Amino acid sequence: MDLSYTPEEEEFRARLREWLAKVLPGLPPKPSPDDWPGRRAYDLGWQRMLYDAGYAGLHWPADAGGRGATPTQHLIFLEETEKAGAPYVGANFVGLLHAGPTIAAEGSAGQRARWLPPVLRGEEVWCQGFSEPDAGSDLAALRTRARRDGDDYVVNGSKIWTSHAEVADWCELLVRTDAKAPKHRGISWLAMPMDTPGITVRPLRTLAGSTEFAEVFLDDVRVPVANRVGEENDGWRVTMVTLSFERGTAFVGEVVACRRVLGELAREARKNGRWDDAVLRRRLGRLNAEFRALWRLTQWNVSESERSGGVPGVGGSVFKLRYSRARQDLYDAAADVLGPEALDLDSRWTLDRLSSLSYTIAAGTSQIQRNIVAERILGLPKGR
Repeated sequence: MDLSYTPEEEEFRARLREWLAKVLPGLPPKPSPDDWPGRRAYDLGWQRMLYDAGYAGLHWPADAGGRGATPTQHLIFLEETEKAGAPYVGANFVGLLHAGPTIAAEGSAGQRARWLPPVLRGEEVWCQGFSEPDAGSDLAALRTRARRDGDDYVVNGSKIWTSHAEVADWCELLVRTDAKAPKHRGISWLAMPMDTPGITVRPLRTLAGSTEFAEVFLDDVRVPVANRVGEENDGWRVTMVTLSFERGTAFVGEVVACRRVLGELAREARKNGRWDDAVLRRRLGRLNAEFRALWRLTQWNVSESERSGGVPGVGGSVFKLRYSRARQDLYDAAADVLGPEALDLDSRWTLDRLSSLSYTIAAGTSQIQRNIVAERILGLPKGR
């Protein structure tokens, strides 16, 4: 593991900082959290700026339209954009961090040429159609069926927690194409146009009041066979590629954000007198050590990714497992520092604390991550 940066990497960091300092002051105001068309336009606009400046798809392979940057350069990019307060990927999350990298790794030349450039240019948004009402943590138990009919699959079923379905152009969709095969072997990965007849999207309101998730109902939806990524019934393996990206560097920027939030809490505690509480000081000190360790773990995972050709390994599950808990601990500590202010429903602290509760569920529950760590890293036998 190499935790140091080369002169070339530091030069890359300096150029990025200079560009961010130049463009960020000129950005328009962020739209209201409830204005999803506005948020889509804002996020796509930022993506186009990144594309024009040569920062879009930084870590994607050059033959997929990216810059072919190293995972370390991508890590620097995520760190510096978060520190500078640049817009998050937002509605572009699934396309840039999940579907796009999966298509780059597993798609045909034609699929890569069709789907990747619009993602990088900020022209199309993707959503994720993986989870189902009866197949959440046990993703392989999905029941949405896809019946082959000539050059199409006819899809019937439903998905839940479909990220950004309200404003998406495409959906990375998992379907069961062989009902008789063992559950991990009868799955296929499809790219579904969201304007196809038979699709119904019903937004879900979260505990924090947002609607970035939705239920999606599929009634005789026809998806071209040409939109299948990978071989028929090989979708589980393709999905593991997708999830390796989801649990790899997708949370890197949030670790940087948590370290910034921790600094804000320490300053507030000094200001309001809570710093005199030795127990609270130890708690904040432990969290500081926790997030510093998580940052080092991120660097380790990136170093491993560089050796493996850019696809994150199962170490992302270790990171995601611990980060989910640490983020919740951070906002529990914020409640102790802020007192009654932490209960204000209009406060960003309250919304962030409510949001933190989802992290032990999103992108694979903590129980699932523990199984992955036990079986694939520690080599323990599977539970019965």
